[in-house]
Amino acid sequence: MSESNAQEPRNDGEGRLPTLWESFFILVLAGFLILGSVKIWETDVHIALVLSCAIAACMAMFLLKYKWSVVEEGILASIMMGMQAILILFTVGMLVGCWITSGVVPSMIYYGLNILSPSIFLIAALVICSIVSLATGTSWGTTGTIGIALMGIAAGLGIPAPVTAGFVVSGAYFGDKMSPLSDTTNLAPAMAGTDIFQHIRAMFWTTGPTYVIVLILAGIFGMGHASGTLDTDKITAIQALMAKEFVISPVALIPPAIVIGLAASKKPALPSIFAGVLAGMALGAIRGVSFGSMLDILQNGYSPTLAAAVAEAGEDLAAIGKILADNQLTVSAESAANAAGVLNELLARGGLQSMTWSNSLVLCALAFGGVLDRCRFLEVLISVILRRVRTVGGYVLAVVISCVVTNMFAADQYIAIVLPGRMFKSAFDQKGLHPRMLSRSLEDCGTLTSALVPWNTCGAYQSKTLGVPTMQYAPYAFLNYLNPIVAVLLTYMGIGVAWRGKKGEPIIAKEKPAGLGMEPEA
Repeated sequence: MSESNAQEPRNDGEGRLPTLWESFFILVLAGFLILGSVKIWETDVHIALVLSCAIAACMAMFLLKYKWSVVEEGILASIMMGMQAILILFTVGMLVGCWITSGVVPSMIYYGLNILSPSIFLIAALVICSIVSLATGTSWGTTGTIGIALMGIAAGLGIPAPVTAGFVVSGAYFGDKMSPLSDTTNLAPAMAGTDIFQHIRAMFWTTGPTYVIVLILAGIFGMGHASGTLDTDKITAIQALMAKEFVISPVALIPPAIVIGLAASKKPALPSIFAGVLAGMALGAIRGVSFGSMLDILQNGYSPTLAAAVAEAGEDLAAIGKILADNQLTVSAESAANAAGVLNELLARGGLQSMTWSNSLVLCALAFGGVLDRCRFLEVLISVILRRVRTVGGYVLAVVISCVVTNMFAADQYIAIVLPGRMFKSAFDQKGLHPRMLSRSLEDCGTLTSALVPWNTCGAYQSKTLGVPTMQYAPYAFLNYLNPIVAVLLTYMGIGVAWRGKKGEPIIAKEKPAGLGMEPEA
């Protein structure tokens, strides 16, 4: 569209196309408000997103001549796209509360402390989360179940929570992006115009090498913690306090098995997770938790009793000793005091209300992203990037940058796959590249970097579920930011580049083979 045509508003309420500077201004202003909220004013970013949304909407209506009904349509459409994520967040809040109460999470922590050591823990955490998410197709379900238990085990082994959370997120997102059961693994090829199996084969070129690097890093970090002294007294105290407050039993592993089994059999995520809630409620009822108490826990989360009493005693060892004696525990007061602080922080969580902060953040971000998408601010920026691209590596780099920007400003991984996918599809076709190159790039960045943005649906979920701020675990979520880098570097080197053959089959070559036409896929 020419600049003159861009200035002419349409008569259907759509308004005109924003200029590059208008689009750039909105993103810079939003970035200033968001970063200022975190770094300068030291407050939550919710209102910064609301103000950014309001300013973008005002520009769309008064400068670009969009009708409010069109702007509102974009906001509501964006929120509807993220509504499944919001419902899952609320459901996981209930899941965590009832699983702690019924002994599911304590049992996983208890048994994990018996079999894992600091030297192999991070490798084990990475591999376990990879397998579970690969089998189920859900990073959220993996971190909301196995991930929580691994965080508790790490606390007992003395491994920092941000490090553990980073490797848990890496493993969970490896399976999420590689599993044919994953929604993003199906969405990306749909946007690019290829099939899921071509898409997965393409991802092996970039994700495989990255995963090997992350495994090596897990071993290095694990060996760093292996040199320390394992606090066996603290582990014993953690197990003793949990065994006194909860029923520790292999039966408690049934609810997670139900959720994993349902997800592996391709059942929808929300009903599968809620089945875990019902299983946890049933287990709690068997163990004597009243229905009224369980309803309160589903709403407000679990509040530890014994661990909280010991933690409240502080450094009063005599008071702690009395609490231990009253509960017939033989651990030392010093080790109990150390263990109680960890347990009280770890187990005092869950409940539908615990997700209200995260969901309000997601709603604010989705509303802003809806305005940017509907009023075409992001489209303008992406089209400018595309005009400067000439090489295959440049095309992949452009997709990666676009996915990062969309994840930051649209705040949802689905939008970060759909919008760049829609924008770059024709460009990849015209270049003669196989559509799986686009689908691979969308997942290499759109899926993975979503967990690195605090106000993104994924970043907010992982932070709230694992109990670690996004910016604290992000440096250790190696897979999530190394994979896009590896993808760009390999493409510039001509490794794994797929061109579209005469009958739509992929041809792996550094340069486009001579004689290939523009025939569509068979």
